[in-house]
Amino acid sequence: MKKPPTQRRILGPFNRVEGDLEVHVAIDENQVSKAWVNSPLFRGFEQILQAKDPLDALVYTPRICGICSVSQSIAAAQALAVAQGIQICPNGQLAANLILAAENMADHLTHFYLFFMPDFARPVYADKNWFDSIQARFKAQTGTATKEVLPARAALLHLTGILAGKWPHSLAIQPGGTTRPITAQEKISLLTIIRSFRHFLQETLFGAELEQVAAIQSANALSTWQQSYPNADFSRFLMLADDLNLDSLGRAGDCFMSYGAYHNQQTALFKAGVWQHQYAPLEPHQISEDLSHSWLSGEHEAKHPFEGSTLAGNHEPDGYSWCKAPRLDGKMVEVGAIARQIVNGQALIQELVSHSGSNVHHRVVARLLELALVVPEMEKWCQQIHVQDTFCLTAPMPEEAQGAGLVEAARGSLGHWLSIKGGRIDNYQIIAPTTWNFSPRDASAQPGALELALQGTRVEDEAKASVAIQHIIRSFDPCMVCTVH
Repeated sequence: MKKPPTQRRILGPFNRVEGDLEVHVAIDENQVSKAWVNSPLFRGFEQILQAKDPLDALVYTPRICGICSVSQSIAAAQALAVAQGIQICPNGQLAANLILAAENMADHLTHFYLFFMPDFARPVYADKNWFDSIQARFKAQTGTATKEVLPARAALLHLTGILAGKWPHSLAIQPGGTTRPITAQEKISLLTIIRSFRHFLQETLFGAELEQVAAIQSANALSTWQQSYPNADFSRFLMLADDLNLDSLGRAGDCFMSYGAYHNQQTALFKAGVWQHQYAPLEPHQISEDLSHSWLSGEHEAKHPFEGSTLAGNHEPDGYSWCKAPRLDGKMVEVGAIARQIVNGQALIQELVSHSGSNVHHRVVARLLELALVVPEMEKWCQQIHVQDTFCLTAPMPEEAQGAGLVEAARGSLGHWLSIKGGRIDNYQIIAPTTWNFSPRDASAQPGALELALQGTRVEDEAKASVAIQHIIRSFDPCMVCTVH
């Protein structure tokens, strides 16, 4: 029998995605054989920063994105701190951790309730016995969860108002700390905000103490926990994930990277590193960006960001995206909460990935688990602040210097690379988490994480195939406006 011809489909635009995204897929024998991910919006921030005063990066880079501006601010501040030779002061580090954690936890909550779960309230699942309850709870805009989540999220971000003046796009985050010292009364207010958020998570998302969730170390323990708290929203996700076999959907390359997160003196809550079957230390000099399948102009040879450029060209015959292809030692890596947790040695995530790799189920579990791991630490950081001590140090700006700021945003590893010559910005390059996960192919035709995750997706039923592809895409929590600068 003659093999049916390969079909090509264009998917997009996607709703409930920050920014613009287009996905092309090739279909052979009712499954996706190849995928090409296109980031169609060029931003130009790296060109805007050319020849500016180095401190202007603190003004411009947060405006790359309105939902993860704090991580951009902290990456810029870290790059400047390295260039200036500043060691951030303890209070400044604690405040920066709190500000970043508030934004990241708010993003995790937003992703789960407002971006990811509403897809399970679509009519394509109307034949499922869980559909009516899931639709009532999670349907976009009208589900009961929305009215509970939005006030909890807004209340958490009041923390940023106290510590940084406003959210987003605060100027309080500086190379040597934060410019907004707090009073003893404000410290009490911060603890009240964090504990109120803890209460919401315990009552609504998990149905149990955060420490109980953080202590889940195996798949069997996760199943036992689910049966013990069936009315929690996390349990609802686990129930339908089991029914839909989400742990067999969207497997990428199982190579993970984390820059490390929430530093405090000489330690970090989540350590930096790389994981592919085992832990290895991170070597930032191995990071490069490949332009072979991008519309950007430049040399074909992959370059480290300090030597790289971001110039609109649209002349590459093999180009299909404005996104570059970042690689670590020539390898595609996946970043995000799942990467942070497996690199940090979290036993549950390591067991899940060792069994079935990175996939839709495991990415969501890692993201929600991170809420339970980080919020108790936020309480500790707040208590460690000494209100009588300084919050920010200063130093002169050198005429020539380089600095890199490597942080973990909600969606994964974010890096800023800064070069200063003649007291002005000579080069500024940014690799965002979605640049890593939604990259195009590189010169060796190695696909990016999402492109690889889409391969093998079954598409017999077009409606169910469409929603399955969206589950895969949303499991990475894309922020497309951060992807291309």
